[in-house]
Amino acid sequence: QVQFVESGGGLVQPGGSLRLSCQASGFTFSGYAMSWYRQAPGKERELVASIGSTGASTSYADSVKGRFTISRDNAKNTVYLQMNSLKPEDTAVYFCKRRNWSDDYWGQGTQVTVSS
Repeated sequence: QVQFVESGGGLVQPGGSLRLSCQASGFTFSGYAMSWYRQAPGKERELVASIGSTGASTSYADSVKGRFTISRDNAKNTVYLQMNSLKPEDTAVYFCKRRNWSDDYWGQGTQVTVSS
């Protein structure tokens, strides 16, 4: 079955960096665009970044543009999110999914906490 395992989250001070990973399985990874989402307490799920199947095309939410970078390694069935210049408002559970809006397969998420 389609599965995603997110990792790399943790506690970081404002201005710090983290790199999240999402290991995918159960489908032909190289054939699908991928997205990162996040959800903070009391807020709705938010699309953070997306990447095309080959990695040539990327897009970002305005709130993270210039600070986050999405990438992928199709040989490893993995998508990454490099997070720099982190702010307290980036605190959330981060998770990945296929970009296809009709999909409803999610990983367990990884917690990112930005606090001094």
